[in-house]
Amino acid sequence: MIRTLLTATLLVLLGITTSLAQSSVRPPANAVTNATPGAPGAGGPVNEDAQFWKQVRGGVEGTVSIPDKKAGVLVQSSGEAWREFRNGPLPRYGAYGMIGMLVLLAAFYFIRGRIRLDHGWAGRTIERFGELDRMAHWLMAVSFIILGLTGLNTLYGRSVLLPVIGKETFAALSATGKTLHNYVAFAFMLGLALSFVLWIKDNIPGPRDVVWLLKGGGMFMKGSHPPAWKFNAGQKILFWTIMLAGLSISLSGIELMFPFQFALFAKTFGVLGGLGFGVPATVSTIQEMQFASAWHSIMALVLVCVIFAHIYIGTLGMEGAFDAMATGRVDENWAKEHHSLWAERAIAKRDAGTTKTAPGSNGLQPAE
Repeated sequence: MIRTLLTATLLVLLGITTSLAQSSVRPPANAVTNATPGAPGAGGPVNEDAQFWKQVRGGVEGTVSIPDKKAGVLVQSSGEAWREFRNGPLPRYGAYGMIGMLVLLAAFYFIRGRIRLDHGWAGRTIERFGELDRMAHWLMAVSFIILGLTGLNTLYGRSVLLPVIGKETFAALSATGKTLHNYVAFAFMLGLALSFVLWIKDNIPGPRDVVWLLKGGGMFMKGSHPPAWKFNAGQKILFWTIMLAGLSISLSGIELMFPFQFALFAKTFGVLGGLGFGVPATVSTIQEMQFASAWHSIMALVLVCVIFAHIYIGTLGMEGAFDAMATGRVDENWAKEHHSLWAERAIAKRDAGTTKTAPGSNGLQPAE
């Protein structure tokens, strides 16, 4: 599972890399690049013009005496490729993904309906998450919502909000959003790290996860409840998706907050190039920021789509699920139906802890 996620991430990154690399050497539409000796224009002004523009497309860099060597870059044509990607495919396919996820969840709700308890409420609860667990979850959740809204404004605000609220209001909103995005990002990273430490031990894949997946988690058939420990296979997939994508988005975000201080993509491409992948051999400092910006946006949109599904299941989609993070306690029947293996152990532990033994002549105190 983890290998699949990493492979998918690598393929997307390589796709962007290839697109930017190819665009950086694309000559103008009116240039002739395939002239051959003896052909009309071969060695003439047209061919020389084509070669000139081909070299320009490859980049023009001079020399400067000031410390900022980036000032010597006169032409950096991959910036055009980044701009086209940023203003075209990225927001378009991002919108397709978000709308598609919402439509899919709506269809699932109207076809399957809310997943309710088969045996009703037991009236007795058991603790599922402690205060530290819930603090980590809500720290990560609230900060991600703020980051998501401010980030989506950066990508879609000009076309969606600007015509509605006007230039002055949009400018003030965007400036506030930028500040929030930069500072709240650290809260998200803290919540991400804390959640990883707290829940990693319960999210290691096991044989029972295969059975759970084969049965669709019981979500498509009433009365079907595959056994699961504290986290089922679906929750484990969600956990690793958030952790890996969250780490990726955090690293690229740090690179954007502190521009030209890191070279994460250059180092990554160096490793991939050594493994035989067709990636750029060198990455300039400006290209580094372009890759970071593109990758940060892609990972953000992926996480937004994933969180849509998570919010749905945790609220409208499943009866009793929200209690786990709202109060930390869940109904016994809910636990038995959705996490039977964990519930059996948790109930036994609770019952053992609540059994009081009266003090005897031996001086023993009641069990805590």
